[in-house]
Amino acid sequence: MSYETIILDKEEGIATMTLNRPAKLNAVSPAMWWELSRAIEEVRTDSEIRVLILTGTDPGFCAGADIEETLMLAVPGAEVPPRTREQMKEPVGIAGLRFAQLQKPTLAAVNGVAAGMGFSFALACDIRIASEKARFTNVFVRVGLIPDNGLTYFLPRLVGLAKALELMYTGDRVDAREAERIGLVNRVVPHDDLLKVTKDMAKRIAQAAPMALELTKWTTTRALNTDLEQTILLETYAQKVCLETEDFQEGLKAFMEKRPPVFKGV
Repeated sequence: MSYETIILDKEEGIATMTLNRPAKLNAVSPAMWWELSRAIEEVRTDSEIRVLILTGTDPGFCAGADIEETLMLAVPGAEVPPRTREQMKEPVGIAGLRFAQLQKPTLAAVNGVAAGMGFSFALACDIRIASEKARFTNVFVRVGLIPDNGLTYFLPRLVGLAKALELMYTGDRVDAREAERIGLVNRVVPHDDLLKVTKDMAKRIAQAAPMALELTKWTTTRALNTDLEQTILLETYAQKVCLETEDFQEGLKAFMEKRPPVFKGV
């Protein structure tokens, strides 16, 4: 499948989705918005892909929504990218939701500014690795809007309610080191090493059993919104599914034979 605003590379079970509008710091245009849905669905349905990396073409990760192009849609006679009926009914924050709901592990390689919607996209991923050039900000309230694409959901869960509200109320910019200190990102690395470090982690994750990875994510994300008893029931269900897989048998055999397992995802 081809894209105009996104580059989607697949290699060794890892998909790298690169937002590709560098002249606009990869701001999300209407065309990119609709291509994101297609690209995430392509990753979701490709059984060969075990991990997704989200990044942007230098010099930015994603500067949020492209306001100029979005406003142009309201101009009579403006050219609008083709949309399905379902796309026309989609919520404003559907892209953030789709990143979060993707059952496969997701890593954000934040290579520059992550603002507004871009901030939300980074937080919707499971793991965030930032270059020293990364910057996080949201200025929604300064233009009379509220944070969207799930930012009000993700941010308090990562940095706590008080800090999240401070960042959303003030719109203050957070640099890479401060982001690491407050728990926004997992680690900070030199800019030129960002993709290598992220891909190395993705490769290690991709070596695990795909079903176990997906059910680990499924159980853990639901555990955030339930109590211990319900969480144990979720774990029990997921564990029973894993016990039925060929990968579990391969894992046991590899353990006994003291060799790396070769998982097939079944």
